Amino acid sequence: MRVPLEWLTQYCDPKLDVAAIEERLTMTGTKVEAIHHHGVMSTDGFVVGAVLSVEQHPNADRLRVCQVDLGSASPDGPASIVCGAPNVAAGQRVAVALPGAVMPDGTKLKAAKLRGVASAGMILAEDEIEIGPGHKGIVELDALAAAGALGPNPQIEPGAPLAEVLPIATEVIELEVTPNRPDCLGIYGVARELHAATGAPLTREPWLDDPGSAGALSGAEVEVLCPELCPRFTARIFEQVKIAPSPPWLQARLTAAGQRPINNVVDITNYAMLLTAQPLHSFDLDRVVGAKMTVRRARDGEQVLTLDGQQRTLDCEMVLIEDQEGPTSIAGLMGGSRSEVHEGTTRVLMEVANWHGPSIHHASWGLGLRSEASSRFEKGLAPEQCMHAQAIAAQLMIELCGASLKPGTIDVGGPGPAPARIALRSAKVRSILGAAVSLEREQEILRALDFETTVDGDDLLVSVPPLRRNDVTREADLIEEVARIDGLERLPVTLPARRGAYGMLSQTQRLRRRAVDALVGRGLFEAVGWTFCAPTFADRLRLGAEHPWRTHAVALENPLSEEQSLLRPTLLGSLLDSAARNMARGAGDLRLFEVGTVFTRDGAGGHEVDAVGVDVARIAAETGVVERQALAVLLHGALLPRTWGAGEPPSAGFFALKGVLEALCDALRISVECVVAEGESELEFLHPGRRAVLHAGGEPIGWLGEIHPLVAEGFELRVDGETPAALELDLNRLLRLAESQAASRAYADLISFPALRRDLAVVLPSQVQASQVLAAVRQAGGALLVDAQVFDVYSGPQVGAGRRSIALALSFRAGDHTLSDEEVAPVQQRIVAALEDLGGQLRG
Repeated sequence: MRVPLEWLTQYCDPKLDVAAIEERLTMTGTKVEAIHHHGVMSTDGFVVGAVLSVEQHPNADRLRVCQVDLGSASPDGPASIVCGAPNVAAGQRVAVALPGAVMPDGTKLKAAKLRGVASAGMILAEDEIEIGPGHKGIVELDALAAAGALGPNPQIEPGAPLAEVLPIATEVIELEVTPNRPDCLGIYGVARELHAATGAPLTREPWLDDPGSAGALSGAEVEVLCPELCPRFTARIFEQVKIAPSPPWLQARLTAAGQRPINNVVDITNYAMLLTAQPLHSFDLDRVVGAKMTVRRARDGEQVLTLDGQQRTLDCEMVLIEDQEGPTSIAGLMGGSRSEVHEGTTRVLMEVANWHGPSIHHASWGLGLRSEASSRFEKGLAPEQCMHAQAIAAQLMIELCGASLKPGTIDVGGPGPAPARIALRSAKVRSILGAAVSLEREQEILRALDFETTVDGDDLLVSVPPLRRNDVTREADLIEEVARIDGLERLPVTLPARRGAYGMLSQTQRLRRRAVDALVGRGLFEAVGWTFCAPTFADRLRLGAEHPWRTHAVALENPLSEEQSLLRPTLLGSLLDSAARNMARGAGDLRLFEVGTVFTRDGAGGHEVDAVGVDVARIAAETGVVERQALAVLLHGALLPRTWGAGEPPSAGFFALKGVLEALCDALRISVECVVAEGESELEFLHPGRRAVLHAGGEPIGWLGEIHPLVAEGFELRVDGETPAALELDLNRLLRLAESQAASRAYADLISFPALRRDLAVVLPSQVQASQVLAAVRQAGGALLVDAQVFDVYSGPQVGAGRRSIALALSFRAGDHTLSDEEVAPVQQRIVAALEDLGGQLRG
């Protein structure tokens, strides 16, 4: 929202410079994004001139030499100025820039010779001082004064400062207006905020002087078939309209506010919108067939030709306005070409309506059509604002277009509901803010913001104004209004009351933190990636046509961009993107993990309550989308820093990643089985011989492996033949399993009686997996075997082809005494027998 300071101070002038105004608005919640300068850089050197004579330039057909009386600005007499405008003539009062004047683009004007003739200045056109778009001719001040465009009794004597005649310079405040404050999308709404923030007087509301009237209006008819999408529709008729350019003051204000002047009628609608925040639309009444307008929902596939010349295809959630020959405009977005105001228009129907915000937002995004009107309607305007804008438009149509206003107003729907009344307790204000605010100060603040207040003992009863009814709905909102205007920076530093308050983490939250701490303890760094991904992610991972991540991906209805049009079904893509960005910047040794939400269409995942308490079953039933929490890890390059004398550090790979997984499982005190998945088609993005499916509690919970070389190359992550290794776990299931086991876990004495260790080396067929070996050993070891680990693997000529040696470290312990060799011997024999059943043979 661009607010010209010259316009703003017409309604509230705190007599402060623009920097002080910016500080007060920002500190009271109306964020100033930037301050711009519009018009000439300085008003010095810009004066009124009187053209005494005009002669043809001796050396140029299109130039003329003018003698211009500049009054006291030229003590040596009339100045000679060369001008190329076709409309310059003797007897005119004109706008002149003298040598030394600084133009809007920063150019400093100098005395010059044009085709051999000296020129002591420049006679100006509208666009050269940014008061309008006109460039074909110079500004004729006499004509503007005669038309009343310069205000009452303008000072257009030669030598008078031009800034006293035309608005040639102003500061422009650019505001970042939040969605809950659409009233600040109007100049008067900002003026009210400035009034409350500074205490400067506020002029009466400009729409109170309404030249129109209520009651029936003849000559047009309006029917609203969807009142839920159009709460209010108003219309007035203006006759004897004369289409012409707007006066300079109006064009200057529109230009400074970022609008392009077109003609007086269109400019009036834009001016009234910028002043009141309520958009308007003007129709050529003679082009409205049957003089009847119907507001209805569009039909799916229905088309409308809009003012920009494009054919728009609508759906049933959008609203259009039609006459007896069909649609004339898309409600709240853009008018149609068939009924637009043109140079021959003499009768105007001024429409000001209130539209359902979500419907306008849907139509705007669906049609790719953003406008000043749609950005206001989608934030939720008040029905009462319709008549504010009608009043401003009526004043200007009569003044600037010479129009006559027909008595009566079409008003379908009427004002909104009665104002809400909210109690504001002084004790509650003191409790929330930590400091007392006097009752008188509360009243002063709220009345400055247009709230009506009534004293009720030590408290207030507050009536919410219509323009704030969607924003202020409870006592806490009123306290916020008091606090921000009275000065949040003035509130004392206090601690919140803790009496009766307590908080603690749930079991699931503690386990989740423990899992993250375990990964950080292993030297991993947490990454946070986008929840969105590109449609090409499946191709980059080389997924098959029937892979669930491809077929069950969730597409967004209104994506921010094509590259973010899907909800991610896996964390792998964002981790690979993070790794690629780091690699491109020379950081090749990576140890990353991410915890986040992944999404699939219903049918590609289970229903449960996730790790942060979200009822995903309910969400899936309502949306068809399953959300779950996932944890992913990615390793690449060296696992340890390279240091002098330590040799080459170990590199990331399948087994290094498996070690990270085991550390995570140890922290959660659960057991995860790693099953080699050589023929697993859904893991085609992993290396065919270095991938595994992870199981826990009898169900699959994720996968682990090295990234397929071709996938790594696609992400530019393959270096010296090495590829990243990654794993992903279903965090919901993992934490649920850890929580269930924690409930039944009992502590054991690990100090009083030492463990007895035995090492075994067994030669087995190569196809026997280490997990099978450990499972057999643990089952045979019974209660006395408290731990079994693989500490060495050997393949070579000493064990024969197709076989390998696996060395096991076994720990035995009893809870009530120290074990003897005799007690362990039979258990060890059972373990050896179990290994022989797997085809194993002890090594000597």
